Amino acid sequence: MTNRPPILSVIVPCYNIETYVSDTVTSLVNNDQDDFEFIFVEDRSTKDKTYEALLELTKRLKNGRVIRHEQNGGLATARNTGIDAAEGTYLTFLDGDDWLGPGYLQALVDSVQRHDVDFVRTDHVQVNGMERAVHRAPEGRRNIPLDPRTSILPVDDTTMVDYPYAWAGVYHRRLLDKGMLRFHDGLKTAEDRPWIWDLHRRADSYLVASLRGVFYRRGVTTSLTQIGDVRQLDFFRSFDLVLAELASDPEVGLLRKKALRNYCVVIAHQLLQRSRFDRPTAAKLRQMSADALNKMTEDELQAALIGMGEQRVHLLRRVRGGMKGIAA
Repeated sequence: MTNRPPILSVIVPCYNIETYVSDTVTSLVNNDQDDFEFIFVEDRSTKDKTYEALLELTKRLKNGRVIRHEQNGGLATARNTGIDAAEGTYLTFLDGDDWLGPGYLQALVDSVQRHDVDFVRTDHVQVNGMERAVHRAPEGRRNIPLDPRTSILPVDDTTMVDYPYAWAGVYHRRLLDKGMLRFHDGLKTAEDRPWIWDLHRRADSYLVASLRGVFYRRGVTTSLTQIGDVRQLDFFRSFDLVLAELASDPEVGLLRKKALRNYCVVIAHQLLQRSRFDRPTAAKLRQMSADALNKMTEDELQAALIGMGEQRVHLLRRVRGGMKGIAA
């Protein structure tokens, strides 16, 4: 690397992904530039030789390095390790089992530099086996600078805070100087939720670019989304953090309604998928769901459930206790 700082830092957390890491690194080689750096954070893999594979594969990158945790910290902590090590003007993320299309990173940098916004968000391609499906960021205004707060609402529609994927975008280093961009250490799942809410509440500018160069694998057996264990329940802490951080927002009354609806949607999703948990974890899920729902007033819950669908409404009402005022 030259004496000048890199223009872009790519942060890649890796945990038990030896099967996929060759594809991941190859895609980065196909995006490599002299002024890019690639930081791989190996989060103490336990089931394979991810670390050894990274040491060998990253030799193909001009400016690649591997940082190994002394103990497993989870995705949020691994990303923070990468952020702390990053020297680039811009930062982006890639999960260790995903990959990028050729030339995507340069297009990402071109977009954020051209408009000088705090961050850029992109579409992505979801991969499930041989199937490919484009998932659009839920914002129709494209390639123009926007106030991030204007993309939080409405309450009952999918918006940019419902599209929390950190890897679908690029972020200016100045966000770090403003106390943003880092994740809450130790969160095992839903780590992107408080993070994306903070960006949209406090950053000054962003845009959505119609780029589709991120390929996101679904159905990976080692992915936490596929594993029904107690780590999944960290989503309660994640949404509680969102609500706590909203408390001081000048528009807390309005934004809290959106956050509560998000919370209810995720609670319902997890309850509907509870068969993948063992019995003690499923029981804990139900109890924590009841506790979270009972912290909401009846009016708040009623507003959150409007239009959510009869199955989810009945389920959440039953778990909370009482079927009064069902609003499917």
